Amino acid sequence: MTQPFLKVEVDGGIATLTMDRPAKRNAMSDGLLAELDAFFSNPPEGVRCVVLTGSGGHYCSGLDLSEHVARDAEQTMRHSRNWHQVMDRIQYGGLPIVSAMTGAVIGGGLELATATHVRIAEPSCIFQLPEGRRGIFVGGGATVRVGRILGADRMIEMMLTGRKYGADEGKALGLAHYSVGEGESLPLAYELANKIAENASLSNYIMVQGISRIEDMAKADGFFAESLCAAIAQTSPDAVEGLAAFLEKRQPSFR
Repeated sequence: MTQPFLKVEVDGGIATLTMDRPAKRNAMSDGLLAELDAFFSNPPEGVRCVVLTGSGGHYCSGLDLSEHVARDAEQTMRHSRNWHQVMDRIQYGGLPIVSAMTGAVIGGGLELATATHVRIAEPSCIFQLPEGRRGIFVGGGATVRVGRILGADRMIEMMLTGRKYGADEGKALGLAHYSVGEGESLPLAYELANKIAENASLSNYIMVQGISRIEDMAKADGFFAESLCAAIAQTSPDAVEGLAAFLEKRQPSFR
C-alpha cells in the first residue's frame, strides 16, 4: 500500500510506515500528516505493532516551511491544533509504535518521534529544536511531549541556542531509548516490534493509553486510575491464559 508521501507495508502483525519525501528530508507536509492520520485512524485489521521510519537517511526534518509561510495567524493556530490531534491519535490510538531513527529528527520530526513509544537512534541522528533560530515557535506538541522528557529548563536552553544532540546524548536525555550502530535501527525495531506484538493486545492498549495520562493526574487520582487499569487487564481472558502459561512453564498464546 503506497501513498504519495507514506509507504505502508504489513507483514503479519507488524506494519511498517516509511515517510517518503527524501528530497525534503521527509519534512512534514500537510499531505504526509494527512496520510499518517489516515493510517492511525483506521489501521489494517490484525496489526499489533507499528515500525515508523523515514527514507533517504532521515527520519523527519520537521515542518515543511514552504507551506508554513503561506499561513496567517488563524490558519497557523488551526494547523497547530490539527497537528496536536494527529499526534494524539498516534500516541493514544492503542497501537504501540517503534521509531527507527536516522539523520534529521528535527523540530516537528522530534515532536512526531516523542508521540511514539519506543525510539531507536543510529549515529547519524540529530535531535534539534531550531524554531527559535528561524523566528518561529514549536506548534506540534513539543512543549508538552519533549518538555516532559527534558524538563522545561533544558528545553528552553535547547530552543534558545538551537543546539543539536547526537544519538548517545539523545539516549542519555530520554529522546531515544536505544542508541545503536549504523544500519542497526530497523533490525532492532523489528525485533522489539515482534516482542511487543506477542504481548496481550489489551495489556498493550492499556499501557499505551493509560501510563502517560496517569502522569497528568494528581497522585491520588493516578493511583485510582491504575487500579482501574489493573482490574480491566487482570480479569481478561488474556490474563487467565498468561497466568496459566506461567504456572505451566510455557509461552502464552494470546488472541
